[in-house]
Amino acid sequence: MLKENFLWGGALAANQCEGAYNEDGKGLSIMDIITAGDKDHPRQMTMDIKEDCYYPNHEAIDFYHRYEEDTDLFAQMGFKCLRVSIAWSRIFPHGDEEEPNQKGLAFYDRLFETLHQKGIEPVVTISHYEMPLELVKKYGGWRNRKLIDFYVHYAKTLFERYQGVVKYWMTFNEINSTIHIPAIAGVIIKADEDEKSIAYQALHHQFVASAKAVRLAHSIDSQNQVGCMVMTTVGYPQTPHPLDVAAAQNYLRDGTLFFCDVHVRGHYPAYFKSYGVKINVTKEDQEILSQGCVDYIGFSYYSSQVVSRNNNGEETQGNIVKGLKNPYLKASEWGWQIDPQGLSFLMKELYERYEKPLFIVENGLGYDDQLTEDGCIHDDYRIDYLRQHLDMMKKTVEAEHIDLMGYTAWGPIDIVSAGTGEMKKRYGFIYVDKDNQGNGTLKRIKKDSYYWYQKVIATNGEDLS
Repeated sequence: MLKENFLWGGALAANQCEGAYNEDGKGLSIMDIITAGDKDHPRQMTMDIKEDCYYPNHEAIDFYHRYEEDTDLFAQMGFKCLRVSIAWSRIFPHGDEEEPNQKGLAFYDRLFETLHQKGIEPVVTISHYEMPLELVKKYGGWRNRKLIDFYVHYAKTLFERYQGVVKYWMTFNEINSTIHIPAIAGVIIKADEDEKSIAYQALHHQFVASAKAVRLAHSIDSQNQVGCMVMTTVGYPQTPHPLDVAAAQNYLRDGTLFFCDVHVRGHYPAYFKSYGVKINVTKEDQEILSQGCVDYIGFSYYSSQVVSRNNNGEETQGNIVKGLKNPYLKASEWGWQIDPQGLSFLMKELYERYEKPLFIVENGLGYDDQLTEDGCIHDDYRIDYLRQHLDMMKKTVEAEHIDLMGYTAWGPIDIVSAGTGEMKKRYGFIYVDKDNQGNGTLKRIKKDSYYWYQKVIATNGEDLS
């Protein structure tokens, strides 16, 4: 049985849904200069807007102008919360200004007021792949220690503005992406540089910025709950060979647990020395990390991988990370292996290790949904995916007595894919009429999964049929 105040909802990122990329004083973000792509052709970062390129985030699904309609649809589904991010460059267009852009703040004033009117609690990610482009061009992004102060100033602006309005915060989205895709996380690394050391130095600056933000949030409002957000996946050993088992153990530790260790425990674990990277960590940094531990662990989970000691096997895709194909699992169109058991494994691992509340803030199935002749979307495959994961989530909570705060399905409405820039990689309960080239009316259409999730929320997860 899930707790009565369980936070059912969905999760969005400003850069993937808002559009209005140059309206009301907003500056360019790193995502505004990334072109469209697909699963066979990666997105490109152009560093400037080019006339002959299509940038899907510029309009996205126009949530900026349609948020009232969209939040109505969320409220009708019964959402208890909506995870959103704030576009940093909408508040500080260049990132290093002293004074915020009031028109940008006013938009989120309206959004949060609308959510509260509809009984929906905002859950806010402060930085979700939306760094102001000028911070990258002028300072090199997170590799520069100056970014800490810019971020803290931005966070302070939000905490003060939305005191009593927003209670749940997350500092960085999938902070481990800094290691895997540094450019998307706002880190510039040149071809002849030591990418690993620079990426970990940039990550360290984010850890310090996060810890400072946690302390600040608590000092401004003792009711604030601030969490980290880590991308998680499971790596199963390919064989019982001890070295395959060790490879899987390291995969979990280095890919997931390390990031939680610093956020939750407030210091670098001893095994970090084995990574072989040199970063500058001051005594003051260490004190800040120890004093800015998060209140809960937010995490994304979509799929699992197979790991071997020699990477011998067929490779498959996942959320940012790659692994080997598991012959016992089915996969999505994009090669993400469907594994609800992996969610249970992670929930147990995280709760046993940290004894902190957990929050599943991303989970869902990307699929090329097709409209039928009568204008409907029969997405039984999505319902089946979510049913399996929610059933496993409930059983794990009950069996292990885990403190789980909530569940926000990724992309409750179709949005631009962060990884590929496609629209046809759809996650939503609500279809948006737009294609990969930007054509379409943007009309919203409820899918079959909309009504299914509505029933799930109404019964607090008891009816998954």
